[in-house]
Amino acid sequence: MNIKKGDIVQVISGKELRKKGKVLSLDLKKMRVLVEGLNLYKKNVRPKREGEKGQVVELPRSVSYSNVLLYCSHCEKGVRFGTKVEKEGKSRYCKKCKISL
Repeated sequence: MNIKKGDIVQVISGKELRKKGKVLSLDLKKMRVLVEGLNLYKKNVRPKREGEKGQVVELPRSVSYSNVLLYCSHCEKGVRFGTKVEKEGKSRYCKKCKISL
């Protein structure tokens, strides 16, 4: 999986089409990505103590890895990317505008 935690990604299919967000976590076995603020669902939470009220909490669910692309701020859309090997290590770049991500 070439997307890392902390990357900005854009969704390319599904109900969250064209939305972007930051990657919170990765599930390498299931090939799924948890993106901040996307694919939210509501869950009813019971009160933990007597006298408290129950509440509705919105939690993010994971999205399939194949439904997201790395976001290029120069192109302003999700793009494919390549890797370059440099003296200080590997770096990723946008395939369209050739700018480092």
